Amino acid sequence: MNHTRSVRFSFRGTFRLSTLLSGTAVLAMCMTGQALAAAKLDIAAHRAVYDITLERASTSSGIVELTGRMVYELKGSHCAGFAQQIRFVTHTIDRSGKPSIMDMRSSLNENADGKTFQFRTEQLRDKKLMDSASGDAKRGSEGRELSIRLKKPKSRKLSIKRALVFPVQHSIELLEAAKAGKTVYASDLYDGSEKGTKYYATTAVLGKQNDVALNASLPEAKNADALNGLKSWPVALSYFDPTKGKGDELPSYELSFLFFENGVSRNLIIDYGHFAIRGRLSSLEMLEAKPCKD
Repeated sequence: MNHTRSVRFSFRGTFRLSTLLSGTAVLAMCMTGQALAAAKLDIAAHRAVYDITLERASTSSGIVELTGRMVYELKGSHCAGFAQQIRFVTHTIDRSGKPSIMDMRSSLNENADGKTFQFRTEQLRDKKLMDSASGDAKRGSEGRELSIRLKKPKSRKLSIKRALVFPVQHSIELLEAAKAGKTVYASDLYDGSEKGTKYYATTAVLGKQNDVALNASLPEAKNADALNGLKSWPVALSYFDPTKGKGDELPSYELSFLFFENGVSRNLIIDYGHFAIRGRLSSLEMLEAKPCKD
């Protein structure tokens, strides 16, 4: 899964759906322009369901209980472009005993040439629409500027003069780094965060490749045997707000996950500081992808 634009998560913190599993500089080259279409590495079309539980929560978080489910779907290929659909529903209880249901939905599309990106997000609380955003972004010919056209919550245009990667590009580069034996991968990511108005600086620390027998030893999940025999790496991925300047600032939040060579993730933990949630893979379906033409 790829690293999930942002929508506001209840009880503080920001939940980035597009970057959640990828899923997100040091490699010296960012994929820009036609590089996505030319990529040799492809990630598999799949649908993954994760059971969400509360890993920990401080008193200041306001959270007593949290459970939920996330469904992530990726379709496409490097020659056809990629489409992501994410649905994330959580049931929470605050310290006063009040229950709440948060329903976050995201739709992302990246063109095969790696130049354009479209996003749409919605957030509902107790079945009432609280927030929505949509827009598209186009990369300049030199790959050093992003022109953004926002449609919701209000129409506006802006540009970011920086070399940025999109979510699936981010995931592909992260896998390229892992396969090359890199221990660090850093890039600036645009995924529609903060209603499409900002980007995040990301840094990933990559662990050593796991034994290919690891997946078979993990907790049972429907059709998870599709991952048996595949290479995987532990990843710790941090997101920084570049508007806060440089120095020893803490990340806005951190992800850790087990990343398989086909782009599927397991053992997710999302840490917002005041609280953290865990995502356990409960079912996996590998989807058919149209082969690329020579």
